[in-house]
Amino acid sequence: MPYAIVIVPVAPVRATASHKSEMISQLVWGAAVEITETAPGGWVFIKNQYDEYTGWVTAAHLEPIDETLFRMPATWYLPGWVNRVTMNDQRMLVPFGCLVKSNNDTSTQWGNIAVKFEDKPLLLTNMGAVDITALKNAATLFLNTGYLWGGASVFGVDCSGFTQNVFKLSGIPLWRDAYQQATQGELVGFLQEARLGDLAFFDNEEGRITHVGILLNDHEIIHASGKVRIDPIDNQGIINADTGQRTHQLRIIKRYF
Repeated sequence: MPYAIVIVPVAPVRATASHKSEMISQLVWGAAVEITETAPGGWVFIKNQYDEYTGWVTAAHLEPIDETLFRMPATWYLPGWVNRVTMNDQRMLVPFGCLVKSNNDTSTQWGNIAVKFEDKPLLLTNMGAVDITALKNAATLFLNTGYLWGGASVFGVDCSGFTQNVFKLSGIPLWRDAYQQATQGELVGFLQEARLGDLAFFDNEEGRITHVGILLNDHEIIHASGKVRIDPIDNQGIINADTGQRTHQLRIIKRYF
């Protein structure tokens, strides 16, 4: 099955073909993948259609689809923190922001699975200017979501999974990891020039970019650190609003729209 679609709320993506292996990312319900390799125990090596991220996934989390559906653009998204769907008349709850390949907002067919939307998806608006209010609302919907290494949903998220999820609903594709996202966009010279929606990147002692967050203005940032939270930021970096301690060293700021 060279093409497939995710049919569980959240599918772990592993570094190797083992449940004990590190979770390097996640795929949410409705994500389309290309399968390039198989391994014993029901494992498949996939490439995520959205960001080309690769890793090992349990085949039971996927439904084979044809190339026509794989190539079909995702034109809808699920707007609730959780959303009710049915697959072959079995109810499931799936997370905020799932992109949906469908010709309408009531039902669709993925391989042998009949999908119905109990909570209607909304049209994804990828054209024209970015709605910064909608972007901010999407970001704040993640508030207090627990930090999870490799996480990519409101059930648990890491720093770059958070920024990628928020931006995709505004039609702005980001790569999966923070250091990859830092290669995109245009450089902003100073924090004082920052505006809502710019991304701030932070490095470690070796100079490697290890963290990213969304600037709300030139002195506040929303980011996943322990949990998704809003903290103050200055030219040096982030200050934890609860403890007053400096937690991240500012490296660069990038603009994407």
